Amino acid sequence: MTTLGFLILFISITILVADPILERISLNWKMPFDLITNNRKWMVYMTSLLGLVLIINPFVDNTAGERTYVQDPYFGTEKIIFDPGYHWGGFFCRTQAWPDVMSTVFDEEHGLVPIRFNDATQGDATANIRWELPKDEFSMIALHKAYRAPQNLQERTLIPYGKECLAFAAQLMESETHYSGGQSKLKEDFRDQLLHGQYVLETKIEYAVDTFSRERIKITDVDLRRDENGKAIIIPSDVQTYGIRAVFAAVPHVDYEPIVDKKLQAKIDQSTMEAISKQELITAQQQALTEKAKGEQLIAQTRANEESAKLQDVIRAEKKKLVAEQSALEAKFNADKIEQEGRAQAAANKALVAAGLTPEQQMKLEIEIAKVVSENIAKATTPQIVIMGGDGGGADEVMKIFGAERSLELMKKMKETPKK
Repeated sequence: MTTLGFLILFISITILVADPILERISLNWKMPFDLITNNRKWMVYMTSLLGLVLIINPFVDNTAGERTYVQDPYFGTEKIIFDPGYHWGGFFCRTQAWPDVMSTVFDEEHGLVPIRFNDATQGDATANIRWELPKDEFSMIALHKAYRAPQNLQERTLIPYGKECLAFAAQLMESETHYSGGQSKLKEDFRDQLLHGQYVLETKIEYAVDTFSRERIKITDVDLRRDENGKAIIIPSDVQTYGIRAVFAAVPHVDYEPIVDKKLQAKIDQSTMEAISKQELITAQQQALTEKAKGEQLIAQTRANEESAKLQDVIRAEKKKLVAEQSALEAKFNADKIEQEGRAQAAANKALVAAGLTPEQQMKLEIEIAKVVSENIAKATTPQIVIMGGDGGGADEVMKIFGAERSLELMKKMKETPKK
């Protein structure tokens, strides 16, 4: 606005000065040149007055996302304008715009943060912090008086403070802890210092004896210094004094030195080998269980097959026994039948002899009796199961002997029968 006011005032004054000069120069011309008529010069005066008003600029334009510090040079009053739009500031007031939120970035373009871990290993970290400036007028006026401009605040406090907080947070852990899942702890310690103040660290040195080499080892431990109540001691800075608040903090990447990268690669290889070994062990155990189950299944199946075969043999034996008993009964029945029939025939023949048969008839009768007995024996059912001992012979020989014995017995009984 001030620049525009100077431009308008310069043009207006130029017109007012050049108009009478051009009138005198063109006085003897056929057509005199008049830059502006006298009855319209009031317009130039009004434009000059507007330019003057813009130069002294009693109004302040506050942009959204900013706050403006305003100082009245005559009365010395100060105020902060937080709302966007035009506001009365006073003639020739001094102003300074401040952003509502400032960002501090540590990267390859703006510079990395060198850090050192508890185990003396080093690295370069990237970080990003967003700061929210105080929202009350008193703290904002005090901040302006201390730094005068946002750039001074950034260079003198925010950047150094962010670097120190990140470096202190890294000293609370070893590099192995960080790359083994401690990134969230590093960020937590970093943000806690940004909000409440820097930690006060203390170093404890202890000595231990290595159980293998029997050498004395120096152990350095860095921890927070605490008060009598066990609360961590912190040192506040201008960030806390003026009410600046870290609303966001991130440590997206840490570039370790080569020795840490080697340790990390060795741990990755070890973890990979352990995972493979565990998987192989699980596979072997599963295979052993599978083989054991297969063996138990095979044993159970074999036992079942043997039990089934045994049961089948018992059933066959019982069946053979029943068949043998039935065959023996049938054989006995047939034998008794033949014997009864033979006795009946013998009785009939004896009756004929008693009636006075001739020797020739007696011989024919005996032959006939023997023939009938043979036929009956041939018709008889023999036993299905015969138990024999010794070598040679067979069922036919046995049956022949059986038939012969039965015939001889019958003939003997017929001879022993007394004649009437």
